[in-house]
Amino acid sequence: MTFVVTDNCIKCKYTDCVEVCPVDCFYEGPNFLVIHPDECIDCALCEPECPAQAIFSEDEVPDDMQEFIELNAELAQSWSNITEKKDALPDAEDWDGVENKIKYLER
Repeated sequence: MTFVVTDNCIKCKYTDCVEVCPVDCFYEGPNFLVIHPDECIDCALCEPECPAQAIFSEDEVPDDMQEFIELNAELAQSWSNITEKKDALPDAEDWDGVENKIKYLER
């Protein structure tokens, strides 16, 4: 089992989760983070750290966000590993809670 970053991370990109990950399985794109499913050890430390509540256990990903399971696996193959907390995107608070942000995902 793995954890999955979902829709609400897009255009927020809080990195509090990265700081607590014991295996450094987060990868960073321009406006979104993903978790590498083969590296995640299912420790659950990241989930409560996400201010945007965008991280779910794979078996608890909401039905309307199932595409993010595959998206995390795909993007983790090409994005750079992130191991330290960074500032969130400048307008993260404005985007937190906005629904259906997949159209804003930058690859």
